Amino acid sequence: MRGPHGPLRTGPSARRRPLLPVPRPTGDPVASQPSPGPSVTVFRDVRPFGGPAVDLVAVDGVLVDSMPDGAVAEVVDGGGRMALPTLVDAHIHPDKTAWGESWRSRKAARGIADYVAGDVELARALPTPVGERAYRLMAHAAAQGTRAMRAHADVAPAFGLAGLEGIAGARERLRGIVDVELVAFPQHGVLRIPGVVELLEEAAASGLITHVGGIDPAGFDATGGPGAVDGDQLDIVFALAERHGLGIDLHLHDRGERGLVPLRDIAARARALGLGGKVSVAHAFAVAQLSGKELDETADLLADAGVALTTVALSEVTVLPFRRLAERGVRVGLGSDGVRDNWSPFGNADMLHRAWLAGWALDARLDEELTACFDLAAHGGAELLGLERADLRPGAPADFMLVDGECVPQAVVDVPRRELVVRAGRVVARDGALV
Repeated sequence: MRGPHGPLRTGPSARRRPLLPVPRPTGDPVASQPSPGPSVTVFRDVRPFGGPAVDLVAVDGVLVDSMPDGAVAEVVDGGGRMALPTLVDAHIHPDKTAWGESWRSRKAARGIADYVAGDVELARALPTPVGERAYRLMAHAAAQGTRAMRAHADVAPAFGLAGLEGIAGARERLRGIVDVELVAFPQHGVLRIPGVVELLEEAAASGLITHVGGIDPAGFDATGGPGAVDGDQLDIVFALAERHGLGIDLHLHDRGERGLVPLRDIAARARALGLGGKVSVAHAFAVAQLSGKELDETADLLADAGVALTTVALSEVTVLPFRRLAERGVRVGLGSDGVRDNWSPFGNADMLHRAWLAGWALDARLDEELTACFDLAAHGGAELLGLERADLRPGAPADFMLVDGECVPQAVVDVPRRELVVRAGRVVARDGALV
C-alpha cells in the first residue's frame, strides 16, 4: 500500500506497542547527571506521514539525519506509530473561554453588540480567574499537539488589561511547550466607547503583546453611542503599531463591499508603511464570498502588500478558499476562534479537529483535499507566525506527534488520540495530557 507521503508499513512490524522510553544501561553517568554534550533523543520505529518506519533523531531540538559521534541518547520507542507535524492555532481567544467550567446557558444574540454584552456577563459570572481559565485551555491545546498560537485578549473598560495579563501568565507557565503571540483585541470597538484607545496604548507599552487588533471599521466600529471617540480606527491602530513596533491583526466580519473596502485600505496602508509580513486579517468573510477573477485580484492585492489571512472554518460560506489564496501568494492560517465561550458552546482547541472541520465545510473527499486541510493547520499557521516549517525533515524543528493511522487523510478524518507530543525534541504530552 502507498499513502500520499509514501509506502505504508503493514504486517506484524506495524503493530502498536506501548510508548515507553528505553531505559539507559545501568551505570550510564548521563542517567544521574546532566550531559555536557548535546541533548539527543532517538524516537525509534516511527512512520513519518505514514511512510516506512524510521528512527527520528533530535539534537538540541532539531531533527538530524544521523546520531552525532559519541553522543549518548535517550531512546523513545514509537511502536510503529505515525509521526505528524504538530500544529499552529493562528487565531484563538483564551480569555473568553468557559472550558472546564460548569455549563452556562447562552442568550439569543442578534449581532456583535449582543455578543459583547454577553462576554461581560459571562466573565463576571465565572468563578475561575481569567489566567487560570486561559492556562487550562492553552495547556489542553498543547497536549493535543498545538506547538504555537496567536491568542487574542479583549481590551475594554469592562476588563482593563486583565485578559492580557492572564494569558501572559499562562504563556510563561507553558514556555518551552507552546509559543504564544498575544494580540490586544478591542472586541468592544476602538471608537464606540471611550477608554479603549488609552487601554490599547497601555497594552502596547506593557511589553506583553506582539500585535494590536481592530474590528470592522466600516460596520460595528464605524459609529458609536454617547461618548464615542472621533477618528478613524485604522489610523489609530496603524499609528499605534508603528510607534511600538508591533504587528497588526484585525477582525473583519463584514461581507460584501463593507468588508472589501476596509480590506483594500488595510493592504494599501501595509504597502505604504512597509509593514508587509506584519499585518493579518482574521475571518475576512467578504473574501470567502469571492470567486474567479475577483478572488484572484483580491489575492494578488493582499500578496503584494504582505497581508495574511486567518480562517476558522465556521461554515461552508465563511471558510476562506485557502488553497487558491496560497497559490496567489497569500499566507493563510487556521484557528480555533472562541472555545466554549459566550459566542458558541462549541470548540475544543484541537487543531487536528479544526482541520477536520475545514474538510467538512469544504466537502473534502479526495486525499489531496484532506491533506491540504492538515497542511493548513500545520504549515499555514506556522508561516503566518513566522515559524520554521515542522516537516519532519533533517534541519526542521523536532516538533511532532505520534498517532495511530495509515496516512494523513485518515488522520484528518479519524482525529486519533495524540499518544505522544514532542516539542523541540522533548516529550511534553502523552495520551492527551501534559507530562
